[in-house]
Amino acid sequence: MAQEKIFFECQRCGYCCHGETTVSLDPADVERLVAHLGRPLEEVMARYLRQTKAVIQMQTVDGHCIFYNQGCTVHPGRPWRCAQWPLHPSILTDHANFLAIKGSCPGLARGMDYEEFCGWLAALLDQPSAGGERG
Repeated sequence: MAQEKIFFECQRCGYCCHGETTVSLDPADVERLVAHLGRPLEEVMARYLRQTKAVIQMQTVDGHCIFYNQGCTVHPGRPWRCAQWPLHPSILTDHANFLAIKGSCPGLARGMDYEEFCGWLAALLDQPSAGGERG
């Protein structure tokens, strides 16, 4: 994804790791996390994750993801939604979402306008760009 760096480069600031909620994990996320931590599934579930009915999420501690400590401590094993953030498809249809994310994420290219950003993101995601045409 070399073109990704043109409009986004993670600064590992941790802003996206803060909050009282975390992302939901799919079975592949749980498997990847268990493998990365090198711990049994039961231990990982008990120490790091929370389950509400069928939804599994990472626990939060002091207002941030349990795996955040001056940066992501499980970066290679992080969930796919964490790896995707902030390049979320919702940006393609919601200019306000783009502005909110751009205001909080220092990794997004500052000099790029919404239409140009949507063009790059749509190409990366292989989706039509609702924000404008690619130039």
